[in-house]
Amino acid sequence: MATEIKPLLTVVDLDLMPDDGNRYEVIEGELLVSRAPGLAHQRVSRNLLVIISRYLEQYPIGEVLATPGVMLSELSGVIPDLIFISNERRSGIASGERVLGAPDLVVEIVSPGAENARRDRVAKRHLYGKYGVKEYWVIDPEQRIIEIYRSQDGSLELVGNFRDEETVTSPLLPNFECAAASIFIV
Repeated sequence: MATEIKPLLTVVDLDLMPDDGNRYEVIEGELLVSRAPGLAHQRVSRNLLVIISRYLEQYPIGEVLATPGVMLSELSGVIPDLIFISNERRSGIASGERVLGAPDLVVEIVSPGAENARRDRVAKRHLYGKYGVKEYWVIDPEQRIIEIYRSQDGSLELVGNFRDEETVTSPLLPNFECAAASIFIV
């Protein structure tokens, strides 16, 4: 019985993708293509970027970035919605045009559709855990819920679901607090 062997793509191949408004990512050699995010997605991203940026003005412990290129390995390059990198790690992984290594915190905002939800909750969670992301937030604008995963024994494990007036915190961001609902304000 013959086995079909598919060529694996690398992060170098991402530079060859067309500039057509789609988001191209490679996870373990497999190409993933998604459309530009919708307005609900963009509003959530903006809200969280502003909330974390204001926090960092008061506590300048690192940097928050929206949609950076993150290269985790030769076979895995992704574009998370938001990342946080601590000052201690910034010069080691974010001194060039892309982030070369695992950010401390990664945020993905789920776009509509079962495939997008599976990608963020399964494929990307596994990938981020494998490469050492310390904390991972999956934000679902439709369900208005924030799932927070933290690194435990080499994988990212769910520590809580936050909604409405529940308070979102992170050990990576000392003294950071925000109501989950504030992330979903339109």
